[in-house]
Amino acid sequence: MKYEVILIGGGPVGMMLAGELALAGVKVCVIEQLKETTPYSRALTVHPRTLEILDMRGVKTQLIKQGRLLSRGHFAGLDTPLDFSVLDSSSNHTLFLPQSETEKVLENWTLSLGAEVLREVEALSVHQDENGVNVKIAGPHGETTLRSAYVVGTDGARSLVRKHANISFEGTDATFTAILGDAVLSDLAPMSVISRITEQGLVSIIPIHDHIYRVLMIDMERRNVSKDESVTLEEFRSSLIRTTGSDLGLNDVKWMSRFGNATRQAGRYRNGRLFLAGDSAHIHFPAGGQGMNVGLQEAMNLGWKLAGAIKGWAPDWLLDSYHAERFPWNTALLRNTEVQTLLLDVTPLITELRSMLANLIQIPEANYQIAAQISALDVHYAPDAEARSHPLNGKRFKDLSLKLKDGQLINSYPLLHKGTFLLLHFHSNEQNSGQWEKYSNLQVVHASLAEADADWNDVHTALIRPDGHIAWAISLTDPNPIQTIKEGIIRWCGNITV
Repeated sequence: MKYEVILIGGGPVGMMLAGELALAGVKVCVIEQLKETTPYSRALTVHPRTLEILDMRGVKTQLIKQGRLLSRGHFAGLDTPLDFSVLDSSSNHTLFLPQSETEKVLENWTLSLGAEVLREVEALSVHQDENGVNVKIAGPHGETTLRSAYVVGTDGARSLVRKHANISFEGTDATFTAILGDAVLSDLAPMSVISRITEQGLVSIIPIHDHIYRVLMIDMERRNVSKDESVTLEEFRSSLIRTTGSDLGLNDVKWMSRFGNATRQAGRYRNGRLFLAGDSAHIHFPAGGQGMNVGLQEAMNLGWKLAGAIKGWAPDWLLDSYHAERFPWNTALLRNTEVQTLLLDVTPLITELRSMLANLIQIPEANYQIAAQISALDVHYAPDAEARSHPLNGKRFKDLSLKLKDGQLINSYPLLHKGTFLLLHFHSNEQNSGQWEKYSNLQVVHASLAEADADWNDVHTALIRPDGHIAWAISLTDPNPIQTIKEGIIRWCGNITV
């Protein structure tokens, strides 16, 4: 077969996953209906954990050049902002950048790694058997069928892959709709920000550049309109007047859309050789700008596992861990967006509740907890039941400052640019530890901490997964560290050596 994995859907999630697979030497193809990258801004926020994983692949710097860093976020538009600057991360900020630019950077990265992107091509059907998957497509040259070992649906809320995999999409329908668009507002001073909830509804206006602003409105007079009804310029103007008292010099709208608060999640993220990621696996109200970010994090989780299955080193349980690890955290995401949606009401009781919560998150500990949740820095996976217990097992790997044996000081994230496992030896027997360097999917580094870090004081050796989570760490008091390392590497990295 020409391809080992076919991805249906070439948005940010599809491109991220394609890059992850290509990085591991997998023959991957992206099927996308659009002729070129979307011209619309859509998702504007790249959150701290997403910036961390992009940093692990050397992509973060390219994105930052094109956007602007912000140290604050919000929860349900409450008056008290979330402070990202205090988060324990080398990316303790969000990046304000139109999705169109994010997609371009990810696509260029993906293509540079050898992935293939087929544009103006539509997937018509997906059928799997014991040995592979057939994908029927239609494009400029007519219909044909492609075959691959696996298919991933990164094709959005109406996912063809999800339907053909017979996976349920459980949840609730929309109870209201909102209007979103990028508009030229000439009466506003450059870089003006408006965030307001009144009896007329909610409005949030954020500058993109010059006099172009992202406008989000929940107009109480129009909140029951079906999301399938197109937004007109006149409706956009009248809703702007109702929610702000003025049309703010509106003279052009670059794009407009209507969306609702439907909340659904796929009953499972895998059926045999078919997988789901991004909006094909879950939809929700875009509260806190979390949607695209979660999809990119899923792509990071799934990519190396699929590559391991294709290359033959992955243990049988690894592919199933994609659903096991991501499903509960995405369930938590749906709950936090539903809570934020409830707080967008304009009734007196909800208004009072908003005031109470705004006061509560002035408490630093409360602010930190919610900021960590919105930014996905609180995500940790269940410790491996087969590993010796350690507080770091399953936790997110933060960017450590390391001192190598030759005295060189480095940050740890560049060590993950190749997308392999990273074995960090802080205390090792040089005679025995060299055997791990034979593994083709494992990089071995001997180092010490350049800066004190309480979480790492009791670490002899740690195995970092390609997605930047800690597979396991072993204590300085381990009675037989070499044997423990051997067992841990075989369990996670297999027996394939070069």
